[in-house]
Amino acid sequence: MKERIIKEAFNLFWRYGIKSVTMDDIAKELGISKRTIYQHYPDKDAIVILAVQQELEVQKCQMEKMDEDRLNPIEQMIQAADYMRISLAHMNPVLFNDLKKYHPMAWDLFHKYKHQYVLKSIRENLNEGIRMGLYRKSIDIDMLSLLRIEQVEMAFDPTIFPADRFNMMNVQMEFVHHFLRGILTEPGFEYYTKYSEESATQANTHEK
Repeated sequence: MKERIIKEAFNLFWRYGIKSVTMDDIAKELGISKRTIYQHYPDKDAIVILAVQQELEVQKCQMEKMDEDRLNPIEQMIQAADYMRISLAHMNPVLFNDLKKYHPMAWDLFHKYKHQYVLKSIRENLNEGIRMGLYRKSIDIDMLSLLRIEQVEMAFDPTIFPADRFNMMNVQMEFVHHFLRGILTEPGFEYYTKYSEESATQANTHEK
């Protein structure tokens, strides 16, 4: 039951944001009483924290899989953004703002994950890209790692990219391509162009 509660609550948070979802909503979705939920979780915040923990584990496993696949650094950077585009396609943009404003402990989990795990992954990508001659040796790895990680979060900020004007996932993909084009060497740009064209061709084939 505990897992069912987290799963259904997460789905509701994903669709409607966190603030607008009540314990009554979660109980109704599960077809159980609110009292049953309180037997497992003391409050909504406890559910939010566990839901965030589980989602971050999913994200971490996906990133580790990309590392295991030993993708070219350019492919890895684009595929990470594309995975985000697909997995977050149906997420309500207010979720991040709700998390930050109303659930500080859950937000702290996300913040630590971002700065401890994701930042490390980006640094490794940049170092490997330089080693392979795909990224310029002159880039500042510390600065650009922070820039890239903040780009990801910025795309979710409705005060900068309001949902009625911008598609959050299109913003994410535009950011990653803009980022890459700024750090590529000439061989890197050739590889990037070829990979982008092949990816676009495959996407068009799947659509047909």
